[in-house]
Amino acid sequence: MSEYKYPAADVFHQEEIKKSTFIVHIAHTPDLAAAKAFIKSIEEKYADARHNCWAHVAGNPGGSHVYGFSDDGEPNGTAGKPMLNVLVGSGLGEITAVVTRYFGGIKLGTGGLVRAYGGSLNNALTQLSTVIKVPSAILTGGSDYSIQGAIEQLLKTKYQVLDIEKQYTANIEWIITIDSREAALAIKDIYDLSHGAVELKIKE
Repeated sequence: MSEYKYPAADVFHQEEIKKSTFIVHIAHTPDLAAAKAFIKSIEEKYADARHNCWAHVAGNPGGSHVYGFSDDGEPNGTAGKPMLNVLVGSGLGEITAVVTRYFGGIKLGTGGLVRAYGGSLNNALTQLSTVIKVPSAILTGGSDYSIQGAIEQLLKTKYQVLDIEKQYTANIEWIITIDSREAALAIKDIYDLSHGAVELKIKE
């Protein structure tokens, strides 16, 4: 798994296209349950709207099983799929977008609908702030107190460490959350640094 970006905060965007109002809501949804709950909340909020179309990448953007979309009554392929294409093209993960449409009396045609749903979502994405998601692994193991400073210095200067917890008993028990792509090398470096005395393991 490689790192990816996900929404740091919700986005609200509204625009009018040929008298129809398009309202875009974007949220951080780390899994399918969160995506479904968010979609339901928007559908309830705009229950009087003719269409609440949606798309999500509810997890790691590399996995198609987290993709989903709905045209919610618009002609097949004119709303949800163009929205999903925008999300997939953005490379973002853990994201759900709902576009609510209040019909203004002028039909847009299939091409017009594709442009309206995809375009309004694209415009909303320009307002989105993001956070980088780093794939993580947890390293555990014990060490003498005498080597604590050297281990911390090595981790701080060479690795992308997300969190360090230490439990102080007869020895130091380490719980180190690190970029998973660096885990094996970090284990080797700490082993070498301690002359074989400290052998961390990746927590299953």
